[in-house]
Amino acid sequence: MLPYPQIDPVAVAIGPLQIHWYGLMYLVGIGGAWLLASRRLNRFDPTWTKEKLSDLIFWLAMGVIVGGRLGYVLFYDLSAYIANPLLIFEVWKGGMAFHGGFVGVMVAAWWFGRRNGKSFFELMDFVAPLVPIGLGAGRIGNFINAELWGKPTDVPWAMVFPPFSDPAQLARHPSQLYQFALEGVALFIILNIYARKPRPTMAVSGMFALFYGIFRFIVEFVRVPDAQLGYLAWGWVTMGQILSLPMIIAGLGLIWLAYKRAPAATKAAV
Repeated sequence: MLPYPQIDPVAVAIGPLQIHWYGLMYLVGIGGAWLLASRRLNRFDPTWTKEKLSDLIFWLAMGVIVGGRLGYVLFYDLSAYIANPLLIFEVWKGGMAFHGGFVGVMVAAWWFGRRNGKSFFELMDFVAPLVPIGLGAGRIGNFINAELWGKPTDVPWAMVFPPFSDPAQLARHPSQLYQFALEGVALFIILNIYARKPRPTMAVSGMFALFYGIFRFIVEFVRVPDAQLGYLAWGWVTMGQILSLPMIIAGLGLIWLAYKRAPAATKAAV
């Protein structure tokens, strides 16, 4: 069994002002996405300036934050937020849903693309390889917060999370680290290797949806579902799996459609 590193969720405290690691992980994701996008900007559109890229990243970040929070409220704990709407603003405590953030990013990309002469999938293909940076950073934030841990296990790398998080004090799967490795590291490698060569429009977006959906669906088998929801069917189906299954199907559909519509020259380059 591995010891859980005792990391204070508050990174910096200056009087009443507290800066949480969870919030800093969002800055890591946004900053990392901007740096990677700036390196690829000329290949995407040589006429775009760094200022326009900054505008894009800003609106995508707003999509992540607003969509992620509203997604959690709607999909995971609606009754609690109806009882106390001010909880919606306590984002430093966690409670962000990837699938809601994904919808927020799509809305932001559609809106920004319409105003800047880019199609929805042109922007999504450009953005998709950037997203795993934020996903990986977010899972590290979950780990520091000692939240979203996994089921009890006797694997050698199991961890006992702090009593405030897990009163039962059981050795558990560190599922946050599994998601960091899959949704962050593995997905980043897959998408960035795949996107190095010219691909038909929609293909990169399809690869993102497919592999994120697969990785999330798998990890849900060892991750404890949110207490207020539990398992939704057959004693093992979780909300995360229900929301990931359409992504897998959509990803396969987008890849198939992308190559079906692609010119022969593009297909030959794959």
